[in-house]
Amino acid sequence: MKLSSRPNFRAGIALVVVMVAIFVLASMAAIFSYSMKVETKLAANGNADEQLLWLGRSGVEYARWILAQEASIASEPYDSLNQIWAGGPGGPGETNSVLANISLNNYPVGNGTVSLKIIDLERFANINTATAPELQQALTLMGADADSISVVSDSILDWVQPGDSPRIAGAKNDYYQGLNPPYYCKEAPMDDLSELMLVKGVTPAMYDPETFGNASSPFHHQLGFGGTPDEQPDYPFGLKDLFTAISSGRININTADTNVLQLIPGVDGAAAAAIVQQRAGPDGVDGTEDDTPFQNINQLTTAGVSPQVIQQAARYCTVRSSTFEVQVTARLGDYTREYDAILFRNSGTDIQILSFYWK
Repeated sequence: MKLSSRPNFRAGIALVVVMVAIFVLASMAAIFSYSMKVETKLAANGNADEQLLWLGRSGVEYARWILAQEASIASEPYDSLNQIWAGGPGGPGETNSVLANISLNNYPVGNGTVSLKIIDLERFANINTATAPELQQALTLMGADADSISVVSDSILDWVQPGDSPRIAGAKNDYYQGLNPPYYCKEAPMDDLSELMLVKGVTPAMYDPETFGNASSPFHHQLGFGGTPDEQPDYPFGLKDLFTAISSGRININTADTNVLQLIPGVDGAAAAAIVQQRAGPDGVDGTEDDTPFQNINQLTTAGVSPQVIQQAARYCTVRSSTFEVQVTARLGDYTREYDAILFRNSGTDIQILSFYWK
């Protein structure tokens, strides 16, 4: 008796079709599930972005409140590195105020936290108001080659000041239009210090040796004799460590380092070191409990600065800062975002936000 195999063949075909259908449906389900996860993640990210933005703004408002409260303390008519806004333990007046025991780190706001770093910009000299001697002194302290000092100094002044004719070693539009790509000399105050890298003679290493060059040797080129033609100077610090594009134009003697203090007319290295030692107190360390900040410019006499120098330098100095950069780190669960803001303190609680942006 002969048996037909056709039914078994049809059953096999049907099984294959069913398996293919199952595979296709399973793949579609997996793709759909993945798509839903992506959509859910994107929605969560969008929601987190909005919350992080408001956390960042809250951090800036928190900084404004701290600076306003600090300015209202009558017994501390100055800004210094031992105060709470600067991350210090707090001055004697702050420890008995509403600022006592507050923290700049992981401050809770809603479902997240904010951490602050506040830097006063009066710890730097202002590049837009700097004079030729001030610029030349800065470049000399950096150990710039003698040939480049006049070029950079004159070119910076030509960049920030209007006028058709360049200084002897400077540059105006004729020079910058000959570059590839060409651009114009700004002839106006800098909005951001990084504009320095557009200025004739300013190299990236001169602007920021930590990022663009080797700053390991603090004594290289200190005498200005230069080096070999292919040698890159090893600057111990850069122009970004000395200058800012936004400030009141005066240098805070309570927060500036020894290099910036030497940009004040009449203040040399020994005087700058004495100023820092005096304000740092017995332990010689800035930002600690035993700091003794200067309450007015005339107190520089306690650091051995002569009254004649104080009188000459008075218009370049201050003990009260007006401009602050606030770096806010906002955290929401696993999400983190950093924001920057520039604040200007007119007086007391009048603190304006000049800029706010996401880094």
